[in-house]
Amino acid sequence: MSDLKVTLIQTNLHWENVEENLRMFDDKINAINERTEVVVLPEMFSTGFSMAPERLAQTMDGSAVQWMKKKAAEKNIILTGSLIIEENGQYWNRLIWMQPNGVYGTYDKRHLFGFGGEHEHYQTGDKRLIASVKGWKVCLTICYDLRFPVWSRNTIMPETGAPAYDVLINVANWPERRSTPWKTLIHARAIENQCYAIGVNRVGNDGNNIYHSGDTSLIDPLGEIIYRKSHDEDVFTTTLDRSRLDEARKNFPFLKDADKFQVF
Repeated sequence: MSDLKVTLIQTNLHWENVEENLRMFDDKINAINERTEVVVLPEMFSTGFSMAPERLAQTMDGSAVQWMKKKAAEKNIILTGSLIIEENGQYWNRLIWMQPNGVYGTYDKRHLFGFGGEHEHYQTGDKRLIASVKGWKVCLTICYDLRFPVWSRNTIMPETGAPAYDVLINVANWPERRSTPWKTLIHARAIENQCYAIGVNRVGNDGNNIYHSGDTSLIDPLGEIIYRKSHDEDVFTTTLDRSRLDEARKNFPFLKDADKFQVF
């Protein structure tokens, strides 16, 4: 199975300004000079982490999703990140996995950040999304989900004998004041699930004057830090080595000893 090239975009966001954020990401993606296959944007990348969905939400036919569709096709990439989406009069913090052919998958955030009142404005998702690209399985999560390891637990699939996924992606607006948990949890998710773990966070102050240090990270299946960036904006492209993953699982087959459980 071939390697996978990914790009992680850590950036400040224009508070509650969809047009400016789409223009900014357009410029950043256009400036990527090397070939890449998956580009990861932060949580609520078009607005910042806002509790004003009544003003900011778009439908799945809105300008942000249409921009994702156009950009994925233009650059022949998979583009992923979360948006504020309205559907049937309800609001969702929804991650979009947009493929170059315009076909997309969606994941609605399971764990809403009650401390920040997210549960008062958004609906709770109840289904995982594990996407596929070049034979890689990718489990997609959003910010606060990172604190709840059962939701992203990797398991051996009985029909294939292989783990359910190979890469865990978490897109976030995770404040600097809780950066130690962020760095610790993304590290733990990689080790316990024997996968590559990618956490893409924003930087800078949001509209509530909450500072974000980024700490966007890429951790390998044995817990080695391949990439971590703090405070500064950055666009980082690298290759996920399939042999590195396969070798780790072969030499240390821990997943087969995990407890069996159900999530309700």
